[in-house]
Amino acid sequence: MKIRLLEAFSRYIAYATTSDENSTSYPSTESQLVFGDFLAEELKQIGLTEVEKDQYGYVTAILPANCSEPNPVIGFIAHFDTSPDMPGIAKPVVVENYNGQDIMLDADSQTALRVADFPELLDYTGQTLLVTDGKTLLGADDKAGIAEIVCAMEYLIQHPEIKHGKLKVGFTPDEEIGQGVLHFDVAKFGCDYAYTVDGGAIGELEYENFNAAAVVIKVQGRNIHPGYAKNKMVNAQLIAMEFNAMLPDFQRPQYTQDYEGFFLLTKMEGCVENSTLHYIIRDHDHAKFESKKQLIKTITQFLNDKYGDRVTCALKDQYYNMRKKIEPVLHVVTHAEEAMRKAGIEPKVIPIRGGTDGANLSFKGLPCPNIFAGGHNFHGKYEYIPLESMIKAVEVIVNIAKQ
Repeated sequence: MKIRLLEAFSRYIAYATTSDENSTSYPSTESQLVFGDFLAEELKQIGLTEVEKDQYGYVTAILPANCSEPNPVIGFIAHFDTSPDMPGIAKPVVVENYNGQDIMLDADSQTALRVADFPELLDYTGQTLLVTDGKTLLGADDKAGIAEIVCAMEYLIQHPEIKHGKLKVGFTPDEEIGQGVLHFDVAKFGCDYAYTVDGGAIGELEYENFNAAAVVIKVQGRNIHPGYAKNKMVNAQLIAMEFNAMLPDFQRPQYTQDYEGFFLLTKMEGCVENSTLHYIIRDHDHAKFESKKQLIKTITQFLNDKYGDRVTCALKDQYYNMRKKIEPVLHVVTHAEEAMRKAGIEPKVIPIRGGTDGANLSFKGLPCPNIFAGGHNFHGKYEYIPLESMIKAVEVIVNIAKQ
């Protein structure tokens, strides 16, 4: 299993599947469709049936039941796009028998995984770590999840003595830009419940996530030659800076944890004539989420009153906390907890400080908690994943599937 997982994961991350939030197509990049074709062919080769890649790039397949007793139809889902935060074509560097020391990723830039910065590395002493070359992200989010699902299905096919009901797998594009299940046909997928394999460290099990919104603030200034600017120039950059300064400092990601929400300035650009600020808003509590959105609107109105209607605000909800949809069917969580304990893992039921396809799927009528894929430090060059955690993820998927 160790060799098979490493081989599958290495092949998957060699494909460029970066999503693009500025694209108007679906999926947002052609490269995702290319990878979808490859993945569909692989599912056929391992023996899954009714393999399909639809017009939107969704790849689905079935592992038929091998027992006569009625069982729920269970789905396993992962996304194949990678974050646009960094280049996404990667080749894993394999660190065998990790010795608990800093890991140099790129000597030229002195980029290293340092224990002082990432003390959880010590939890994996003696294990095999897959790390980056210091120039790209790794792609464990979420190609590790894909590799684990594929290898779990392959294992079940090779071990027919393990009895299970009908299983479905689904792989989605554009999750990283909040569009992962925009066109996903839940009724056609036909599952009673499902699990996204898109979590972090070993043992993580999540059925709560942020409520999320995206915000674009545009400021229209007036550019006048600085020599003649008195009482005429309006510097859009300064108004944008004033806007940002009116948001609470302590509600930034670097100062929050657990259930604490935040405002994150993700991008800023502009000049005297016009400037743009891009934010995301996150909070587990719906009332606090709404309050954060209202603060954005209030600041916009204040600055418009001050400067004369120069600020516009485009605010769009992205997804909501799936806890509301999971709590009435909490057995889907306890089933995953039992599967982890059978694998010798103590479940860590925690809120997701982010979102998954499972959130939107839950609101589409498919209860879909999230289980660990095993990775750390997603979306950047410090991303890594222990191979042993991936093996355990496969074991958990198999245990969930068992009759």
